[in-house]
Amino acid sequence: QVLAPLAADISGSQFLDPDGRFPNHVPNPENKEAMASICAATLKAGADLGVIFDTDVDRAGCVDSAGREINRNRLVALASVIALEGNDGGTIVTDSITSSGIKAFIEQELGGVHHRFKRGYKNVINEALRLNQAGVNCPLAIETSGHAALRENYFLDDGAYLITKIIIKAAQLRGQGKSLESLIEKLAEPVESEELRFHITESDFKSCGNRILSALEQYARKNGWALADDSREGVRVSFGAGQGEGWFLLRLSVHDPVMPLNIESDVKGGNRLIAEKLKSFLNSQQGLDIASLKSFLS
Repeated sequence: QVLAPLAADISGSQFLDPDGRFPNHVPNPENKEAMASICAATLKAGADLGVIFDTDVDRAGCVDSAGREINRNRLVALASVIALEGNDGGTIVTDSITSSGIKAFIEQELGGVHHRFKRGYKNVINEALRLNQAGVNCPLAIETSGHAALRENYFLDDGAYLITKIIIKAAQLRGQGKSLESLIEKLAEPVESEELRFHITESDFKSCGNRILSALEQYARKNGWALADDSREGVRVSFGAGQGEGWFLLRLSVHDPVMPLNIESDVKGGNRLIAEKLKSFLNSQQGLDIASLKSFLS
């Protein structure tokens, strides 16, 4: 109803009829099966762009003409390019699990400021509102999950608005003989990425989780690990050459009795090295089921 009247070819679209049973795939831009489906459809149609939303259209992802996903860190990077146009030196608020490559891309390639905050789309939006009220030029709040809110759209959590901005940019670039991919080609991406989830077995899971995070910070300092100076959630540590060449973030889930562990590395086998460094510490902590770590290492 929007694109067709503008002469866009949408003949390759799929699954447009509403069905609350979701018989084709989970409606989630982070789901591997869902992204594989839209990637395949984009290639089959020879389309310039593929787009995917969740059920209430507050999250989105997209696919370039080569069938490559533009979601998670790549979507953060693309949205940052668009948001910083006319906002030189502006601040981009993201959630805590964005890659180290995102920080370098926003600050070194785009000339912006990366403000890594907490998980939860309300958290990143509220932080962006706070920064603007404090006089900081902050045009975008975005989560790796696909939640995105732009200041020009009153910081509404609106996936359709972001995709509209991306479509406009894609059309502009095509007129110049360029592609969306060219905007984020300098984004450094990890070789390995993993998320493990540890269930907290104690009834007061928040107290347990905070105790473990406090102990981990002390453990990291004692072992000379490089604690991130821009982390505002959990404990984030980076490792250099020969030590895994990546980072981990252990945090407490916003709502659930779970501690997610995110690990990324720039080298093959790096995630395992980093996980091994954490194993002895996690084994010593009461109230935490680390079966997923043991499975990963085995």
